[in-house]
Amino acid sequence: MKHIPVLLNDVLETLGDISGRTIVDCTFGAGGYSRAFLERGANVIAFDRDTNVIADAEKLKQEYGNKFRFINAPFSEIKQLKSDEFDDVVFDLGISSMQIDNAERGFSFRFDAPLDMRMDTRTDITAADLINNKTVEELADILYEYGDIKKSYKMAALLKEKQPKTTFELRDLIKVPGDIAPIFQALRIAVNDEMGQIKDALNSVDELLQTGGRCVCVTFHSIEDRIVKNTFRKWTENVGDPRLPTIIAPKYKLLKTKTPTDAELDMNSRARSAHLRAVQKV
Repeated sequence: MKHIPVLLNDVLETLGDISGRTIVDCTFGAGGYSRAFLERGANVIAFDRDTNVIADAEKLKQEYGNKFRFINAPFSEIKQLKSDEFDDVVFDLGISSMQIDNAERGFSFRFDAPLDMRMDTRTDITAADLINNKTVEELADILYEYGDIKKSYKMAALLKEKQPKTTFELRDLIKVPGDIAPIFQALRIAVNDEMGQIKDALNSVDELLQTGGRCVCVTFHSIEDRIVKNTFRKWTENVGDPRLPTIIAPKYKLLKTKTPTDAELDMNSRARSAHLRAVQKV
């Protein structure tokens, strides 16, 4: 399935006139956001830890030269940039269509493949390794926290006993059909430390973003959306006791929240759980 950038028009509308500005595209993927930013006159610094996207990044580099810079690293490495290197930051979180549809990556239970799930294949720990290395208690916590699996301890004990090595072996162990996708999601999140990456990156954005800069996040499930929502709430609230005269005004203002229209859902069913949140530093 061709990757379609989710909520792209809303992201562009939120950013406004970006001609001459430098945008950090924290999740390059197939380059849909980056290309749209470049077409509108922006400079782009793009991050992605997946080595499989390097070829697409090189194509954009050939087209746009010094206006485009690609860093093959997790977006938490935004901390390596300086605050005067960029104006705005965009995150398109979650997993990409290309990763899901590449059978050998082991992200999907639709294909039989090694139980891998690594976004960066240069790292050592696969989903199969995770099951082998974690205790039952640790696995149960992962399944409950990242997949909302109610009988997480029972499932974790089964995983430790059977030690599935392929996606189909894992899928066939799960007796409740509605638990298949959440269990795959939970293991993927843990393998890639997705929530830790988001928290680290947002902390760096807060430190680096200049006045007037915007941070736009598109999330795809409640766990990552909760992190973004709570972080933005913290950034946009007054600091201090309202009964005292030492209130500090918030550093950010909330720009908008947005979900896909029916028209976008008709075009791209994978957008159904997307949620855009954005703030601007004041």
